[in-house]
Amino acid sequence: MKYFVFICLAGLLTCSGKLNAQDGTALEKPSQLLRYKFSLGETISAEVSHRAITETTINGTTQHVETATDSIKSWKIIDVDQDGSATLEHLVDHVKMMTRTSGMETVRWDSDSPETPPEGYGGVQLGLGKPLSELTIDSCGRIINRKNYFPSPPSNTGDLMVVPLPDAPVTVGTIWTVPDTVIVDLPEGARKSVRTRLRYQVSKLDDVRAIIKVDTTVLTPIHDTQTESRLLERIWSGQITFDIVRGCVLKRSVSVDRRVVGFHGPASSIRYKASRKEQLVSDSLRLK
Repeated sequence: MKYFVFICLAGLLTCSGKLNAQDGTALEKPSQLLRYKFSLGETISAEVSHRAITETTINGTTQHVETATDSIKSWKIIDVDQDGSATLEHLVDHVKMMTRTSGMETVRWDSDSPETPPEGYGGVQLGLGKPLSELTIDSCGRIINRKNYFPSPPSNTGDLMVVPLPDAPVTVGTIWTVPDTVIVDLPEGARKSVRTRLRYQVSKLDDVRAIIKVDTTVLTPIHDTQTESRLLERIWSGQITFDIVRGCVLKRSVSVDRRVVGFHGPASSIRYKASRKEQLVSDSLRLK
């Protein structure tokens, strides 16, 4: 009888051990190493669509400004090191722009048109098809060196030009952050540095793609509405689709909808609502 009890206990312990092992295996999340993979001589092109509406109210008068820009941006890979670091030229090949302001005629321009660009668009035409900047980045997207060939205004997408990737493999739920500094232009020529933080989190992951959420947090305490109103265009959130096999961003979309009251007196307000979508152009890699 004692021997029978011992056998039963041993069997229970063995089964328990197997169950624990199975549970442990089930709890393990699949991981993937996210890396950019560039080839010398290739060109990576993406369609970029930007839409924005700005509503400004001062002393009971509201001005409505709507802008729409569609462009094709390209990265030409001009050098690749053995460690995967790449040097690329950033170009804009084509642009189509529209501005609609309340009380004024709508302004449109397509870079394929032979017409002279409207006032304010001339600088865009000068840079089309020419390297705007040259960047050397490592396989994680960290910028090692950068040269700007044309004046480069601050990004109004709230995101970095190159999506940064973590050093270690990621699983669903992995979070990494990147500090950034935004320079805000204030009235009368004053400028202010504002510290921000981009927070990335993997929301979906398989052997082919990683879906990454991104949002922005302002770290510098802001106590005046003037500065807050100038930050509206920089506080974005969105989603990135990264092709693990190909080693590039397939799709990126970000948006913002924020309002500041009292930036120019108690009866003033400004609202900024915008979206930006970016998608790989190559037919073989396009997301449907």
